[in-house]
Amino acid sequence: MLIDSNIIIYAAKPEYGALRRFIAEKEPAVSAISYVEVLGYHQLTEQGRQHFEAFFRASLVLPLSQDVLAQAVKLRQLRKMTLGDALVAGTALSCNRILVTRNIDDFKGSSDTFIIVLRYHLAAQFPSPYRRSP
Repeated sequence: MLIDSNIIIYAAKPEYGALRRFIAEKEPAVSAISYVEVLGYHQLTEQGRQHFEAFFRASLVLPLSQDVLAQAVKLRQLRKMTLGDALVAGTALSCNRILVTRNIDDFKGSSDTFIIVLRYHLAAQFPSPYRRSP
């Protein structure tokens, strides 16, 4: 399993304890791109930086490789996709991992063999912080 940057960020929020437990049980890997996306956020607080640095020290951070780059190129040739998303998806494909993300639209149609998992059965426990309450 490869977790996307948005899942890492959600898991840092106090209200997402169940998501933190899910991640701890699965021991997922993360892409080097997620490392840059999360720690490189320009408004990251010192407390946030310390939290995420500890998270990445405890995680398997998968590096960019020639195969990851080749997969990312193929994905971008198939459809419009940001460079970051293509590299994360390329990492999942290259390392034969399922990508767990909240942003499935970023990856739709990436590949016939690429599996995207959005844990719908957990969605009630992990609502989007951007969704308005009824």
